[in-house]
Amino acid sequence: MDPAVLDSAVQRSPVNDDGRSGAALERVLLADGSRVVVKRYDPEQDLVMRMLGDPRGREVDLWQSGFFDRLPSGIGHAILGGWFDDDGLGVLVMRDLGDAVLSWHDRVSPAQSRTMFSGLAALHAGFLDDAPGGLVPLSDNLSVFQPSRIAPFAGNGLVDYALRGWELWPEVAPGEVGERVLALGLDTTPLEAAWARFPTTVLHGDAATVNMAFEPELTMIDWGLATAGPAEVDIGRLLAGCLHLFEESADELLEVHRAAAGPSYDENATRLGLLTGLVWLGWNKSLDIIEHPTTDVRERERTNLAWWLRQAELAFETGLI
Repeated sequence: MDPAVLDSAVQRSPVNDDGRSGAALERVLLADGSRVVVKRYDPEQDLVMRMLGDPRGREVDLWQSGFFDRLPSGIGHAILGGWFDDDGLGVLVMRDLGDAVLSWHDRVSPAQSRTMFSGLAALHAGFLDDAPGGLVPLSDNLSVFQPSRIAPFAGNGLVDYALRGWELWPEVAPGEVGERVLALGLDTTPLEAAWARFPTTVLHGDAATVNMAFEPELTMIDWGLATAGPAEVDIGRLLAGCLHLFEESADELLEVHRAAAGPSYDENATRLGLLTGLVWLGWNKSLDIIEHPTTDVRERERTNLAWWLRQAELAFETGLI
C-alpha cells in the first residue's frame, strides 16, 4: 500500500479502543469509500513500547518481513499495509473490523470459543519450531508486569495499578501457594527456565478476546507483543484475562483447548501455562477482589481465585518449577 493513499482521506476520527493499545488509532474514510483504521506508533506515547525496547513499531517490522503472509488457515489478520514515516516511526493501515472486534462487554459463546481455540492451535502448529526472528523475547513477555521492571515508569496509570495490585496480593492469597506465585511475580526467571523444556512456536503474546474478531474465522489484531515461546503461554494469558467473558467454565474451556490442540496437547505445559497466566495478571485479580467498585465482580473474582490457586498448586506439584 502506498502511503499516499491516506492523502485521499475525506474523514478522520479517533478510535476509542478502551485502552487496549498504547498507539494512536484513527478511523479513516478514504476517497474511494473504503474505511480503514490507521495505527501510529510512538514510544514517547506508548508505555509498552518503551518497556519492551521497541523504538519504532515492531508490528510494522513483522508486516514488512512477510510474517503475516505465513499465518496458517484458521487465523487471520486485518493489516493492509505498513511503513515508517519520515521520523522513523511505524504506521499501520488495517481493515476497519467495526463491531466484529470483541469488547470487554461481549460474551464468548461455546461456538466462538471453539473457533478461538482452534485458531490459536492453528497458529501454534503452523510455526512449531519455526518461529521467525524479530519477535519479543519470552523473558520480556513474561516479565512485562514485574515490579522491578515497571517501577521506573511509576506515575503511569497501568503501572501504578500493577504495583498496587502486587502489594495487595498477600491479602487475597495468603499461604504457601500464594507466596510462591508472588515470588514468581517479582522474579519471572524461574518461569522462563521452566518453559525452556517445551517446544517453541509463535505466540500472539497478548491473547485476549478484545484482540479478536470473528469473520467467521478468527482474526487477531495488536500483534506488537508477538513472542517466540511455548503455545500454552497464550492459553494461560487468555484464560487469566478473559475467563469471565466466556459462557463456559474454566474446566470446560480446558477441554476445548485439549480438543483443539489434539496430539500436541501437553498436560504439564497446560498447567504451567495457567500458572504463567496467574503470574502475568495476579496483580489485576487482587485489585478486582479488594477494590473493584462492583460487589458482584469482587465476589466472582474471589471465587475464581480459588480455582486459579489450585491450578498453580498443580503446576508446582509437577516439579517443573
